[in-house]
Amino acid sequence: MNIKVFPGVLSGEVAAITSKSAAHRALICAFLCADSDKPPEIKINDTSKDIETTKNCLTAMKNGSIINCGESGSTFRFLLPLSAVLCNEVQFVGEGRLPERPIADLLGTLRKNGVNFSAEKLPFTVSGRLKSGVFRLPGNISSQFVSGLLFALPLLGGDSVIELTSPLESKAYADMTVNTLRDFGIEITQSEGSYIVKGNQKYAPPKDFHVENDWSNAAFFLAANTLGGNVKVTGLDAGSAQGDRKIVSILKRFETETNIEVDVSEVPDLLPILAVAGACTKGTTTLYNAARLRMKESDRLAAVCEMLKNLGAQVEEKAESLVIYGTGEKLRGGVVDGKGDHRIVMSAAICACYCENEVLIKGAEAADKSYPRFFEDYEKLGGSYVIDVR
Repeated sequence: MNIKVFPGVLSGEVAAITSKSAAHRALICAFLCADSDKPPEIKINDTSKDIETTKNCLTAMKNGSIINCGESGSTFRFLLPLSAVLCNEVQFVGEGRLPERPIADLLGTLRKNGVNFSAEKLPFTVSGRLKSGVFRLPGNISSQFVSGLLFALPLLGGDSVIELTSPLESKAYADMTVNTLRDFGIEITQSEGSYIVKGNQKYAPPKDFHVENDWSNAAFFLAANTLGGNVKVTGLDAGSAQGDRKIVSILKRFETETNIEVDVSEVPDLLPILAVAGACTKGTTTLYNAARLRMKESDRLAAVCEMLKNLGAQVEEKAESLVIYGTGEKLRGGVVDGKGDHRIVMSAAICACYCENEVLIKGAEAADKSYPRFFEDYEKLGGSYVIDVR
């Protein structure tokens, strides 16, 4: 589906949607409470393609059928270690760029602890039972590796240690996992560069559990304020463990600074919309430590650079960073290929507000991956678009 978005100003109030990161974690923990007298009911107000993928994969794991992770990296990396605890043998498949996303280090440490894989990347069959022990992982590839192990290791008969061989990037996501596990009765001990996990633990349903709302997707509408908008996003927890809550403090810098540098290693999902903010304000914005973004739903460094250049911005793509040269003048507008990436599509729509001419977004349905009602909310805030049938 192609969507033509027209220039304009967004204003008004919109409710934040449920965090898919929090929903993934809650759904998995609730699933692991199956032996309790009353398994918890996880209420999710807003679903998405990725959340539905996790639900379907948990059902598949329970039934011993093929686990299709779609394009959800979180689903895949979270459930892979668990499958080696709960299943004798199971097949994993994926779609889009998921089979190409990094997984070798996780496979390697699982192999050393009793798990077998029929191939080095999806699709593959998992066999053998996971054994407790020492799990060594680099911290600069994906915090999802750590989270996946944290779900599985408490169920083993012995104690385990996750040792990180390099500093953990996107640590806030691992913290989210630890916090959710604690809510479900699982204790994790953290020390410098490691996680200590006692075995023989049982998941217990909490008396009251709330799946929090999403800072990552709220960031798009919050950034519209940097482009002249007046949007209030309600239902966000300022004390959340989500790293992307930093969007508020980062955006404030665009109000007073003309030379902004942001280390995105802890907030990689913010890079596309921060690049838009940089392109639509006056000054130089450097977003660095972004190499991991090349292995997302798209090569996000290349995709963001292409998007902004197509709309008339001045952008320089480097190996691990983007440098955006904002003039303060409105951008030209043009055509954006969404690259099958939800964050590229939503960033392009926000950027259209600050363009002289309309923006045609190809493959706009990619927003469904995390924010199916994005364009509905966009219109509610005064944004104007039409579905282009060409």
